[in-house]
Amino acid sequence: MPGHDIIVMGASMGGVEAFKAVVSKLPRDLAAAVFIVWHIAAQSVGMLPRILKHAGGPPATNAEDGEEIRPGHIYVAPPDRHLVLEPGRVRVTRGPKENHFRPAVDPLFRSAALHFGPRVIGVILTGSLDDGTVGLWAVKASGGLTVVQEPADAFCPAMPLSALENVQVDYRAPLADLAPLLVRLVAEPAADSQPHPDRAEMEVETKIALQNSALRNGIMALGDLTPYTCPECHGVLLRLKTGGVVRFRCHTGHAFTANSLLTELTQSVEEGLWNAVRAIEESVLLMRHLARHFEDGGEPVLAAKFRRKAAEANQRGERVRQGVLQHDSPSREKLEEQTQEG
Repeated sequence: MPGHDIIVMGASMGGVEAFKAVVSKLPRDLAAAVFIVWHIAAQSVGMLPRILKHAGGPPATNAEDGEEIRPGHIYVAPPDRHLVLEPGRVRVTRGPKENHFRPAVDPLFRSAALHFGPRVIGVILTGSLDDGTVGLWAVKASGGLTVVQEPADAFCPAMPLSALENVQVDYRAPLADLAPLLVRLVAEPAADSQPHPDRAEMEVETKIALQNSALRNGIMALGDLTPYTCPECHGVLLRLKTGGVVRFRCHTGHAFTANSLLTELTQSVEEGLWNAVRAIEESVLLMRHLARHFEDGGEPVLAAKFRRKAAEANQRGERVRQGVLQHDSPSREKLEEQTQEG
């Protein structure tokens, strides 16, 4: 009977130090392959494998599309690429972003759960918002083991807290205890395979991460249409529910949890308000220019009207500008923090 030979790990804010702390204590001959997603800017060089190499532990490289899965090796998602697993091999793709990230944690966890089921250990480390929660739920529902960094031990506790709230996690531990725990779990035999309750949904979403058309692969049948539009492409969003997590996907494939969608829409509101300020100020400048033009042309009455209109527009613009400055960026984490402080 195979052991738990597939370890998938995800983190965002504070992830480098967290990965170093775990990887450095893993044996080089670990009887499992390790796959890592860290939220990283698309323009980044992809230095995480080099950092992990200096930390010690199994060898680490940026994953290459189509390469073979080997135990005792760490595969890191390259910048601007999803890391997706298939039986026996690694895929590296530019599928649609999830939760505004590429690479994102959920596609890795979801594909591991789909193809390797009980052999998977899913690990959520420090990070903001809630990427990884849906993927960890998929690992749990497929019979795999779930591990979460102790939130109080995390640089940013939001990702661990979200996972603990929405998934019946098997283990929670501080960073210092995670590597010994993983070594022990790898040596334990995996449970028998079990059917995943949302396997059809997982298959569609894994195909999307592999750059297949969301529309042609049946995304419209997975949820209900909403009045919301995708912040990435402005396509219509479907409402899906995975476990207890409400989330959204557009017909082109972009995906968001409710929390990440709120964050994106709030940012869009702020951008729209600043655009309004810019347009009003441009109109003020133009009316003042016209006022000078008509004044120089001997038409003082018309010039005065343009100056009056410019002053009125300037007042409106100031009200909008103050609205931008007072505009808040709500998230679940902020509201919970305010509740605790209150």
